[in-house]
Amino acid sequence: MSSADSTTATDDRQKALLEDLTTRLGAAVVGSHIRSGDLWVRVRPDAWLRAAEACKAMGFDYFCYLSGIDWMPHTWPNPKVIEGPAPDPDDEAALPAEEVVEEPVIEGIQSGYAGGDTRFQVLARLYSTIRHIGVTLKADLDDLNPRIESWITAYPGADWCERETWEMYGFDFTGHPNLTHLYLPGEFEGFPMRKDFPLLAREVKPWPGLVDVEQFPATYKGDGEG
Repeated sequence: MSSADSTTATDDRQKALLEDLTTRLGAAVVGSHIRSGDLWVRVRPDAWLRAAEACKAMGFDYFCYLSGIDWMPHTWPNPKVIEGPAPDPDDEAALPAEEVVEEPVIEGIQSGYAGGDTRFQVLARLYSTIRHIGVTLKADLDDLNPRIESWITAYPGADWCERETWEMYGFDFTGHPNLTHLYLPGEFEGFPMRKDFPLLAREVKPWPGLVDVEQFPATYKGDGEG
């Protein structure tokens, strides 16, 4: 069998999977994409938990991960690398010659495979260890109030992933019993994985939880002991 035939056969499996999932969810499936033997499916936000339950009933027994996406394009300059006043990006004379590059202009928000209508999306990856096939699910979230149902009743392993996504993106998972910080201190302000999070603010306002690091003592030079 040629590689083209193999890809076609694999894609046929994804098409059958998509048809099965669409039969179970109906109009809640609003977008899909098949490429190189993999499947992406976008569902309505109100069907997010129902999609997880449908996939579990279809034999997707392994929860891989859950996370978020912020499709807002990066703005210039990147505050992580700029020190001091930022030069005017339209004034090429103000930039070092080697940094003058023409970047493609991004109009609006691009939402990747299976599409999207909002800046924020939640996504999750599931796999069937019996059928040896995977699917990536995603759903649009409201830009001002990103909220969606928790998956922990269907996949308990989503617990920490949802906590991390809540902490880093500010997505609220309704029904989750313990949305508490995993990495950041409780008084931390903002959501670091959002594209508009002002990283430069740490230069003006101390980073919450920052501690002084004690320097190692000078190497001991004694009489040969130790």
